[in-house]
Amino acid sequence: MHTAPPKIPLSVLVVIHSPDLEVLLIERAQQPGFWQSVTGSKDQVNESWVDTAVREVQEETGIVVGSEAVPAEALIDWAIENVYEIYPIWLHRYAPGVIYNTERVFGLCVPRDTPVTLAPREHTHHVWLPWREAADRCFSPSNAEAILQLPRFAGKACP
Repeated sequence: MHTAPPKIPLSVLVVIHSPDLEVLLIERAQQPGFWQSVTGSKDQVNESWVDTAVREVQEETGIVVGSEAVPAEALIDWAIENVYEIYPIWLHRYAPGVIYNTERVFGLCVPRDTPVTLAPREHTHHVWLPWREAADRCFSPSNAEAILQLPRFAGKACP
């Protein structure tokens, strides 16, 4: 039996939004009703935050940052880091004794009609919602708080 290496407790949260502040949320396949923004851990400790964000966005939504439709400048590092206790349901993914994760927050402005292709093993549905409604739907307090910061940061990435 192949065992995956322990997850690195350094992750990104990417709030994908349209210029009019609608937010893309995705529903976790293993936890129906758990809506969230794109999240994911670094693959290697030395992987940059930006590289992690770009990779996770593509893996989870099919959106390619750095493409003609979504230029690299559309991804903005909000320079916010949240440190939180890892939910007990997910502790088994980490090395023994690891209980905290550091999450770096990004925003990504995309056209509202950007096609979304979910990774079906991770997420089953997606929805675009006005930012306040999106914040209310998130199961994660840090995700909800990041979305509530959207009006502060959105103008830096959107045309």
